[in-house]
Amino acid sequence: MKLFFKTALVLGLICSISGAILVLVNNITSDRIELNEFNKLNLALNKVSFNNNISDKVEVTDNHSIDSYYNLMDFKTNSLKGYILSLKGNGYGGEISLLASYDTKGNIMAVELISNSETPGVGKKAENKGYMDKYIGKGSDIAIPLNKNQLSDPDKNLVSGATITFTSISKMLNEGSFFVKNLGEKNEY
Repeated sequence: MKLFFKTALVLGLICSISGAILVLVNNITSDRIELNEFNKLNLALNKVSFNNNISDKVEVTDNHSIDSYYNLMDFKTNSLKGYILSLKGNGYGGEISLLASYDTKGNIMAVELISNSETPGVGKKAENKGYMDKYIGKGSDIAIPLNKNQLSDPDKNLVSGATITFTSISKMLNEGSFFVKNLGEKNEY
C-alpha cells in the first residue's frame, strides 16, 4: 500500500511540474505564435487581392462556413472589384481554413490554403502548388466542381485518395460564391 501512495505521489509531482513547464512555454511563445498567424494572414490576403485595396474585416455570424469578408477595392478608381472571404470547413483530419477572392459576380479569382490538419501524402495534396487552380474562374459563370466526376483526368489524379478534403474545399468555395452573389444583390439596391 505504501508503494502505491509513493508511486501516486511521484506521478502527481511529475504531472504538476510538466504542467507548470507547459504553462511557462505557452506564455513565452504565445506572442510569437500570434505574430506568425498575423503575418501568415496578411501574406495570404496580399496573394489573393491582386494589388487591390482591402477594406476592414467584416464579421459574419450567420454562416457556418464564412467567418468574415473584406471588400476588394480597385487601387486606382476605388470601385468595388470583389470580395475576399475567410472560409472554414471540415476535412478528413479536422478544420480547413481558406482565403478566397471572388469577383462581384461570385467567380473565384484566387484561393489560398491557410491551415489544415489533413493526412500527409493524401489530404495534404491541397497544399501543393497548382492544386487550387481547378477552382479559378468558376462560381457564377461555370459551376464549381463538387465531386470528382466533374474534374478533368489530370485533376482527378490530383485529388485521388483525398476525396473528403476535395469535397470540403469545393463546398466551402461554392458556398462562398453564393454568399458573394447575395452580397452583390444587396449592394445593388
